[in-house]
Amino acid sequence: MFGELSMKRLRLLPLLFALTLFALPASALDLSQAKAQGLVKETVSGYLVAVKPSDDVNALVSKINAGRKAEYKRIANKRGTPLSVVEQLAGQKLTK
Repeated sequence: MFGELSMKRLRLLPLLFALTLFALPASALDLSQAKAQGLVKETVSGYLVAVKPSDDVNALVSKINAGRKAEYKRIANKRGTPLSVVEQLAGQKLTK
């Protein structure tokens, strides 16, 4: 089982990279800026949370989290794995 979990984690790396690159409107804050400024942080649940909420930060968090949830669901369905397992594995990778 440990080997299986490690392989699943490795398969999530491209997904996690892609999710951090979600396109936003030009005027909006992007994820790397928000992280660098301490406005958002990753959680062990696999989702972002606003540390210093504002309209732009909340919009960014909502957009990124919605995209992540859709992708996590797709992965969970494809692999026959509970959504919570995919979220947990992603959260472990994102918070390292």
